[in-house]
Amino acid sequence: MNKPLRRVAIFCGLLVLALMIRTNWIQFVQAEELQTHKNNRRVAIDRYSQERGNIIVDGKAITGHTETSGSDFKFKRTNKNGPMWAPVTGYASQAFGANQLEELYDGILTGDDDRLFFNRTIDMVTGKEKKGGQVVTTLNAAAQKAAFQGLGDRKGAAVALDPQTGAILALASTPSYDPSTFAGNSTSDEKNWVELNKDEDKPMVNRALRETYPPGSTFKVVTAAAALENGLYKDIDEPTDSPLPWRLPLSTKNLENEGNIPCKNATLREALRVSCNTVFGKIGDDLGRDKMVEQAEKFGMNDEVFTPVRADKSVYDKTMDKPGNALSSIGQFNTATTPLQMAMVASAVANDGKLMEPYMVDQLRAPNLNVVEQHKPKELSRPLKPENAQKLQQMMETVVKEGTGTNAQIPGVTVGGKTGTAQHGVDNSEKPYAWFISYAKTDSGSPVAVAVVVEDGSAIRDDISGGGLAAPIAKQIMEAVVNGEK
Repeated sequence: MNKPLRRVAIFCGLLVLALMIRTNWIQFVQAEELQTHKNNRRVAIDRYSQERGNIIVDGKAITGHTETSGSDFKFKRTNKNGPMWAPVTGYASQAFGANQLEELYDGILTGDDDRLFFNRTIDMVTGKEKKGGQVVTTLNAAAQKAAFQGLGDRKGAAVALDPQTGAILALASTPSYDPSTFAGNSTSDEKNWVELNKDEDKPMVNRALRETYPPGSTFKVVTAAAALENGLYKDIDEPTDSPLPWRLPLSTKNLENEGNIPCKNATLREALRVSCNTVFGKIGDDLGRDKMVEQAEKFGMNDEVFTPVRADKSVYDKTMDKPGNALSSIGQFNTATTPLQMAMVASAVANDGKLMEPYMVDQLRAPNLNVVEQHKPKELSRPLKPENAQKLQQMMETVVKEGTGTNAQIPGVTVGGKTGTAQHGVDNSEKPYAWFISYAKTDSGSPVAVAVVVEDGSAIRDDISGGGLAAPIAKQIMEAVVNGEK
């Protein structure tokens, strides 16, 4: 072979070698990346070619599926009572992806999770079509209905927990949306998606987990816990060192109470019953910022919470000055909490000081209903010693028996609670938020703790109060759980 031909042969050989290397690189190294690439339509077609598994509440599916027409995506998601359950399920859309439980457990619901490999293999051998598994929640349908209907057409949120396990029993947010309205990829689905995202009332925001509010006087439960845990006061019926008026530290202004209420040197029980700003503001100042931060963090603040859906962290500022700390001790200034966080506070008090980690998924099941994962309740922290938790229970029960929370009374059931009317806006220029946190006790313990917040922009300002707006909703939720226990 002459020299020019030999060079051409070597060059062609190098080209063939490069082609072989490139082909093998694509097939073996890049295969998974290309298979799962967002622009690989074959993956999406396969994803929607089979029935999606369901999310389960009380043994019944709250989701479903339907066949689509005019598309190469065969099935799309449907939702039963979509607006009521959307804060729990999230959405699964052919065009816009998924969120919340629909996203977190997408592998189980589509049948592609590695834990379902054995089931997929059996189905392949037997010729069955691949099916998705199930996500079994901890939700209580009656409690969820009570929360959703109680909030009605008002903005707000409600969370109910089982204090003994941390199981989420209700998770409502209003206004809400129906995930079915944009589950496909048609023009109307896109239109519905755009309209929902433009809505000024933010129906797609999960207010129970992703919105933080000043908690107002409900936070006085945390401040009372700090006073008891740090030994500032031991007897809830002894007078506190609380002058009236009481001037904010480093300030020329007095901290005001709401009305002419008996707050001078009031006991802890009485101060919580009538909701004395002066008593709890001074407690926060006496303890100091660092001890207040420590107590708030024992209840879960300053950290994100995963249920497994992420909840925004509630905040007790670590850097504020003395007057800021005093105001934060009564749930104002920079203090901001999610409804889930305040339900956790009530839950820890009801559970004798033990705070359980909140969770909303009990089981993951294969298509044949075999359990592939079972949740085990987990202790998150111990914000209170049992004896101090029991003292705080006495205080909260007095609030409901003869204080600001009488609208939460349930015949034959012991209820503890705390109202809150939280200021917001510059110089309290906006209408306040109405709060109520509570728990119910029966002979077998405390089956439910609740937090409700209402943003009622349509109400007359003077009519907005935690006891008037939020407590009745909490009562309905607690009754739903307690009646279900009987």
